[in-house]
Amino acid sequence: MHTDERPDVTVIVPVLNEEGTIAEVLDRVLAVPIRAQVIVVDDGSTDRTGSILDVYRDRVVVLTNPVRGGKGAAIRQALPYAQGRVVVIQDADLEYDPEDIPRLVGPILDGRYGVVYGTRFQEGFPPGMALPNRIVNVLLVLAVRILFGRRITDEATCYKAVRTDLLTSMELECQRFEFCPEVTAKAIRFGEPIHEVAVKYVPRTKEAGKKIRWTDAPEAFWTLWRHRIWLPPRD
Repeated sequence: MHTDERPDVTVIVPVLNEEGTIAEVLDRVLAVPIRAQVIVVDDGSTDRTGSILDVYRDRVVVLTNPVRGGKGAAIRQALPYAQGRVVVIQDADLEYDPEDIPRLVGPILDGRYGVVYGTRFQEGFPPGMALPNRIVNVLLVLAVRILFGRRITDEATCYKAVRTDLLTSMELECQRFEFCPEVTAKAIRFGEPIHEVAVKYVPRTKEAGKKIRWTDAPEAFWTLWRHRIWLPPRD
C-alpha cells in the first residue's frame, strides 16, 4: 500500500500541430498501469490540437505557448510542474508506444539506475527509417563513444527516463531537439550509467508530419561537444 501520494512518474508530452494523434497518445498514456502525472505543453499549435487538449484538462496538466518555442524549451517549461519521482518524455506522434513506459521507468523506481533510454536499435534499424537518419544516429553513438568513452546504442531516442531530481539538476539550456544530446552529456558528466531497454518504434515520414530532420544533426554534435566538460552543480 502506498503512503506517498506523489506520482511515480511524470510524463511530459511536447506537442506541435498533432491533431491527428494527440488524443490517442493521451488515451494510451493515461491507460498505462502506473501512477502518473501527465503534462502536455502545446507549443504554438495552429491546428485543432488546442481544442482537443481542452477535453483532457481534468486529467492532465496543459501548458500553452502562443508562440512556438521548441521541444527543449517546452520540456524545460514543464519541469517545474513535475511531481513524479521520474520524468519520461513522450512524443505526440505515435512513433513510440506508451505501453513501454513501465519498462522504461521500472529500473529507476526500484533504485537501480538514474537514467534509462529506450533503444530503437537493439535488433538493428527499424523498417522505414530514412537513410540520412540512420547515418546520423550511427554518428551520434560514435560521438558519445569518442567524447565520453560510453557505449550506448541510441543517443537520439525520444524515450529518455530520468530521475526527476537529477534532471532538474542538469540546468538545461536546450531550445529544440538538442534536449537529447544535452541530457546525454550531462548524465555522463554526473557519472550516471545510461541503462537501455528495447522499445517499439514505428518511424513516420516528413510528409506525415515528422519534424526533426537530419539537418538538425550539427546542433546535436555541437551540444555533445560543448557539454563534454560541463561540471555538475555542487550541493
